[in-house]
Amino acid sequence: MDTAVVILNWNGLPMLQAYLPTLVARTQDPGAFIVVADNGSTDGSVAWLQENWPSIRTLCFDQNYGFTGGYNRALREIDADYYVLLNSDVEVTEGWLAPLVSFMEEHPEAGICQPKVLSAADRGRFEYAGAAGGFIDRFGYPFCRGRILSNLEEDKGQYDTPEECFWATGACMMVRSALYHHLGGLDDSFFAHMEEIDFCWRAKLLGYQVWCVPASAVYHVGGGTLPNNSPRKLYFNYRNNLLMLYKNLPDRIRWSRIFVRMCLDGASALIYLLTGRWSYFKAVWKAHRDYRRMRREEDPSPFEEERNNIGLYDGSIVLKFFLSGRRLRWSDVERDL
Repeated sequence: MDTAVVILNWNGLPMLQAYLPTLVARTQDPGAFIVVADNGSTDGSVAWLQENWPSIRTLCFDQNYGFTGGYNRALREIDADYYVLLNSDVEVTEGWLAPLVSFMEEHPEAGICQPKVLSAADRGRFEYAGAAGGFIDRFGYPFCRGRILSNLEEDKGQYDTPEECFWATGACMMVRSALYHHLGGLDDSFFAHMEEIDFCWRAKLLGYQVWCVPASAVYHVGGGTLPNNSPRKLYFNYRNNLLMLYKNLPDRIRWSRIFVRMCLDGASALIYLLTGRWSYFKAVWKAHRDYRRMRREEDPSPFEEERNNIGLYDGSIVLKFFLSGRRLRWSDVERDL
């Protein structure tokens, strides 16, 4: 079985220089090959790749099409049984790929999987984007096994068993190529952020499973393109979360859930306004404005009922988090899933 490990790069030369040599050295699996897709970089990334790694296939695009558009364009040109969407700021460990491929081969019902994702800065802790598998609550707020909102747990091997989850991180996500193309790839309209959750949700609606396979582990820097405190990142997260709910919730609960979510967003926007964070307030307002416009171009879920709800927390993770005094851990949530 062939596996394409595909890095989408946009002005990420320092990350390529830091992590590509390790990726090459630790990805010697039969049938595996590496592709770098460049999203119109202007920092010399392509020239560096051509000079230092001429054996690595490089796809060059004329502009930045975002995470979604970049990967969709790249994967249309790559023939493989499996794709691994890998961020340029990820350090893989020795033997990282084989457990993912083996799991997918042994579990045909699994369409998507991810490794355990640890922090490159604090290597004993889980990383925000993915940790040991992604989950969401009833209002669309994502959290992870090993990371509840801002609470990042130390990795003590407590999550070293495979776990079916709701979503896999786009920082390092393996997907069957046939499924990727059947779903039409990532939703181009998202551009970046929440796109992997939407993608996994659509796969689950077709009956596929999403798994974390912690026998594989990687270290992620995170926040390389947009820092966590960026108003633009906040805008994408708010806008795309509403689009995701609109697209994937069944009709009987779609509007009530979205109404509550928009009220919660409004409350957070009010806090931003009252605390003088005008750029954050404006980001939420623009996100809601653009969501209303963009939803006209999206097709809502045709399913009458929610399907494959494994990984869905039927409550408010945000409320539970603050009622716990921000000390909420996975063990406090697991029994309710």
